[in-house]
Amino acid sequence: MKLNPQLLVFAKTMRSNATDAESLMWQLLRAKRFMNLKFRRQHVIAPYIVDFYCHEIGLVIELDGSQHGTDDGRAYDAERTKFLEALGLKVVRYWNNDVLRNTESVLGDLWVVCGECSNMTSP
Repeated sequence: MKLNPQLLVFAKTMRSNATDAESLMWQLLRAKRFMNLKFRRQHVIAPYIVDFYCHEIGLVIELDGSQHGTDDGRAYDAERTKFLEALGLKVVRYWNNDVLRNTESVLGDLWVVCGECSNMTSP
């Protein structure tokens, strides 16, 4: 399936305009710094752009700001998660505030999730 070129341009723009939480998380994940896993940021999985994606273990990481706490935000996120899970992907969400203020806790949880995903993809 050919990707929408506008979606790719938008993803590139989003990489240039990252939130503080996305910037911090990227510094922790990039260049196989976390569990030797390769993550991509603002990765297109049509029709969506996910914050972080690890193809090797089928993991999507979403960082959420306050807009995700609204009724509309929760409904959109649920629809999006259902779509991604139907593709066989695991989706985890962290609040921006937690990434910035409780970084070690987020990384500890992510370590467990990545371990579980790795076990699911191993023969």
